Amino acid sequence: MTLDTLAATAALMLPILLTLCYVCLCYARPFREHRRCNGTGRIPYLFGQGWRFCPRCNGTGLRLRIGRRLWNHARRLHRDGTR
Repeated sequence: MTLDTLAATAALMLPILLTLCYVCLCYARPFREHRRCNGTGRIPYLFGQGWRFCPRCNGTGLRLRIGRRLWNHARRLHRDGTR
């Protein structure tokens, strides 16, 4: 194997490997921490003390990953199309 073919093979395999890792991550851990509330589900008030529930994640502190949303949408389309 020459250096050129090795570099070309690596350039082709790296995106495929990263995509497969992300698919496995979306399958194993479909939720991730919500960035706005840092996974706590609470947001401090702008003035004063106290907090309120995060309106975007409904106080859970979790958001569905983009890849998992796409997977759920594809499954829903397949399910509705085969009925």
